[in-house]
Amino acid sequence: MSFLFVVREGFSSIGRAKLPAAITVTISFFALVLLALFSTVSLSFLDVIQELRSRVELEVFLGDSMNEHQAMDVAHQIKMVKGVREAVYVSKDEAAKTFTHDFGEDIVRILGSNPLPRSVKLKFFPDYARPDSLQRIIPKIQSIAPGGDIRYNQLFLGQIEQNARMFTLMTGGIGVLISLATIVLIGYTIRLAMYSRQEKIRTMRLVGATGWFIGAPYVIEGALQGLISGVLAATVVYLLYNQLLFRYEPALYQVLEPSALLVYPATVALGLLLGIFGSALSVSKYLHVVSKR
Repeated sequence: MSFLFVVREGFSSIGRAKLPAAITVTISFFALVLLALFSTVSLSFLDVIQELRSRVELEVFLGDSMNEHQAMDVAHQIKMVKGVREAVYVSKDEAAKTFTHDFGEDIVRILGSNPLPRSVKLKFFPDYARPDSLQRIIPKIQSIAPGGDIRYNQLFLGQIEQNARMFTLMTGGIGVLISLATIVLIGYTIRLAMYSRQEKIRTMRLVGATGWFIGAPYVIEGALQGLISGVLAATVVYLLYNQLLFRYEPALYQVLEPSALLVYPATVALGLLLGIFGSALSVSKYLHVVSKR
């Protein structure tokens, strides 16, 4: 019976304080919409970073002392190195064809021989295409192809990592600030609700009601406010993407859609969690202050 009473009180508390609850839900709604849009862009940006990492290419130029069979065997061994996604062997003839295609000149005809070395072009899984990971992989490649000349665009890779770190810190900071603001707002509303009913709370304490029994309805009230805000925010973001963006910017919609599918349920869950956390924190502080009186 006490549990049903707590739940019923939690639902009815919103009806008793319609204006504060409506203000909290409205402001939390806008905060969650902003957070959802920001999260979608952030996740899509991280997907782009992963795609760029997967395109990082490292080329191992093999020594002339190797014959064709040895060079192909080296390429096979390098492909087995952990983190290597793709290892393509480039013969001297293929290198000459590439040179002709890129520069429009037949190097064999000009020089009378083919001076271009055999090589192995490598691509990596995104999590391994980082400066620190490559520094661990390169010695393994050197042990397989001693004397090989390893080349890759370190500047491009460094810029990718620098931008990824900067964007992660920026998005993380903004996300934390918005979440804290939502927690404080919900907690403040719950605190006002408890102050407005302090006589009732004092009476309940005098008759032996526990802190859980007193505070649970307010936690449920905060959870409901957060849940309503989350559902409304997820609905609006869905309409923005699937009605406006899909209709007027289909290319951008294709980029953001995978991240948006994750953000919809996350927004609802986050609204609920922020509501529970904000109200629980406020209830705990209020009851702690009351108990000292």
